[in-house]
Amino acid sequence: MLALESSCDETACAVVEGLEVRSSVVASQIAVHAEFGGIVPELASRHHLSAVIPVIERALDEAGLRGFDALDALAVTDGPGLVGALLVGVQVARGLAAATGLPLFGVHHMEGHIFSAFLGDAERPATPFVPHLALLVSGGHSELVDVGGLGDYRILGATRDDAVGEAYDKVSKLLGLGYPGGPVIDRLAAEGDPEAIAFPRAMLQRRDNLEFSFSGLKTAVLVHIEENGQPRSRAELADLCASFQAAVVEVLVTKARRARTKVGRDRIHVVGGVSANRALRAAMAAAGEAEGFAVVSPPLRYCGDNAAMIAAAAAARLAADASPEVDVRASVALDDPTMRLVPR
Repeated sequence: MLALESSCDETACAVVEGLEVRSSVVASQIAVHAEFGGIVPELASRHHLSAVIPVIERALDEAGLRGFDALDALAVTDGPGLVGALLVGVQVARGLAAATGLPLFGVHHMEGHIFSAFLGDAERPATPFVPHLALLVSGGHSELVDVGGLGDYRILGATRDDAVGEAYDKVSKLLGLGYPGGPVIDRLAAEGDPEAIAFPRAMLQRRDNLEFSFSGLKTAVLVHIEENGQPRSRAELADLCASFQAAVVEVLVTKARRARTKVGRDRIHVVGGVSANRALRAAMAAAGEAEGFAVVSPPLRYCGDNAAMIAAAAAARLAADASPEVDVRASVALDDPTMRLVPR
């Protein structure tokens, strides 16, 4: 399975056999968008156009393939995401499908992240797909999903406003730390006191509420800066970052624990770009050890947007004899009825 991913600001191509990654190539646009403090959709689309063919050629080469003859099918992210960015990947994939005669599977970006936890390569073995609770955390999504099987997804709670990755980026911009904000705040937080500033933990009081809200936390950081000024030392900056991150992590872990109890799963998978966060990984691992459930996250190389996870999800659909369908959908929920398996 060869797959393309271009839903946001990463142009990616991968060749995967089942859950085994034979090649995974990602062309990042961080340098393009850093000066703006966030992603500029038009620039993202233009850079996908220039990067997509070299990325495909490199993925084929690293997989030891001279062409498309050894492939069984093609896949592409067809939503959700930036519509212009999605169109680049989908139209290139459609062209490849027309030229090769291979079936083309459209894959929901979040379904790809669900499969990222099972990927194997030369550095770690693949693991079989099993039911679990997924905490999907990225720049555009914060969701708790009960994963019953392939195409069987039930969203238990999602963000009402900012996604957690978006909140990191906006706080980073407020502090002048640049884009993307997640990695730099995570590094600084490790040096600070997480109890230095009492930032709010939104929507934790109602135990039956599994939704998220990070807009108020972002505003609380803004108000703190307006009242106290920008941090005057690295120590103050580290304390602010640690306090912000502690609020985020407590909400994510608490809600995930409640959701796991509600659905009766014995494992939580933390996936998406924010799953690379060290504090989140440590807190979730500690919760799992204390309460007796397994915690799984992808290797760092598969946490962010990549095409290997898209290929793996498509390979599972191919193996299940699902009908290959592609339809650009900039905004579509993971539990939308169209996500269910449709027999060929």
